[in-house]
Amino acid sequence: MEYVSTRGGTGAVDFEGALFSGYAPDGGLFMPQRIPSLDRDTLRRWSSLSYPEMVKELCSLFIPAELVPRNALNDLIDRAFSRFRHKDVVRLSRLKDGLNVLELWHGVTYAFKDLSLSCTGQFLQYFLEKKQKHVNILVGTSGDTGSSAIESVRGQKNMDIFVLLPKGFCTQIQELQMTTVIEDNVHVFAAHGNSDEIDEPIKELFADVNFAGKYNLMSLNSVNWSRIMVQIAHYFYAYFQCALSLDTTPLPVVEIVVPTGGGGNITAGCIAQKMGLPVRLVTVVNSNDIIHRTVQHGDFSLAESVKATLASAMDIQEPYNVERILWLLSGSDSRLIKALMEQFNISKRLKLPEDLHRKLSETLGSCSASDEDIVGAMRRCWEENQYLLCPHSAVAAHYHYSQPLSIPRCCLAPASAAKFQDALLRAGLVPHIPPEISALTAMETRSTPLERGQDWAQVLRGQIEAVTQQW
Repeated sequence: MEYVSTRGGTGAVDFEGALFSGYAPDGGLFMPQRIPSLDRDTLRRWSSLSYPEMVKELCSLFIPAELVPRNALNDLIDRAFSRFRHKDVVRLSRLKDGLNVLELWHGVTYAFKDLSLSCTGQFLQYFLEKKQKHVNILVGTSGDTGSSAIESVRGQKNMDIFVLLPKGFCTQIQELQMTTVIEDNVHVFAAHGNSDEIDEPIKELFADVNFAGKYNLMSLNSVNWSRIMVQIAHYFYAYFQCALSLDTTPLPVVEIVVPTGGGGNITAGCIAQKMGLPVRLVTVVNSNDIIHRTVQHGDFSLAESVKATLASAMDIQEPYNVERILWLLSGSDSRLIKALMEQFNISKRLKLPEDLHRKLSETLGSCSASDEDIVGAMRRCWEENQYLLCPHSAVAAHYHYSQPLSIPRCCLAPASAAKFQDALLRAGLVPHIPPEISALTAMETRSTPLERGQDWAQVLRGQIEAVTQQW
């Protein structure tokens, strides 16, 4: 199993090479050269697996045993999930009117990114210990990625992590989950800009190939293939939990509704579908609706600005993983993807070719939800089930409440409602705050401000150089 860039301008790498990369050197994203295809017997055999067992089976398809022996892979994944609060790691809640909610947020930071990042942190540690190597991890976050990434590597001696958060665009709890981690290898920057703006200095540093190579830069955003790979398990687990029977021919279809920001999770769904899982995928967004417009009209163009919404982790204008989906649907046509993405990078506007748009709209359904829609779904879910949804999960629930149910449907829940007290209060609901989250407000915090007008990339360069000199 080798990995190639979506833009075709760099040689193939193995899993270790993809793991330790951010963007590919040509600006593209790494994807498997081939997608494994699963037959009906394999699907039936997998139907009884636990979530951790499912992750092990999937990862073994994408990580050759010569790189990570199967016993070692199993141990790494067991270690990754050892800090999760729920015995099954993830849980399906079956609510009224066919609303199935797959809770992906039982990790340390109460967000779904704990699932993929805890595994990725273990994979990194495995290779770094073997190579006696040090890396600098660069992460931009719109809310949950930063804290999950920090927790996956905090205290590790051979990794330093540099996290940029958009000041005022995260919830207080999300910010505190990052700034209260006082570890020598954790460096948090509070930037006075939005989620797309904080991505710019990170892209600039990765584009400086000499600097990136000299200081062993890598990313833990969903740019990183390992994140996508682990998330494929969500779809298999959701399918087996919700499919009525695997004894029919053809196998039954399950609709999976995916709250979407940067597009990593919905990319994992497209790969699961390509592997032979009979799922219908729906990508749901808030008022920042570029993915919705792309699916519906082939219009992959930036709006004038990012809108601040209740579903703050989805306040993204430039969902970079769409490039992976387009590559997949184009039949791995890297020349086409390179041309399309270069055009988008120049003009920030792109009209998809008709054939590619048709394939995209056949692969994905889509929906956009306003803040009012989000509040309405949160209220209805509470009134009917006494069940609290976070605003991101409520985007998926809004789709469920507004669309008739013809086949089993599963809504992915990316975060706990406990992290979004303001949204709950706006919906007239009473937050339930776990003690670990309550304790954050009394803890010491540490972060470096990044002011408008500063050269953020230069500030990061200086910090990375200073940290690396200590090695």
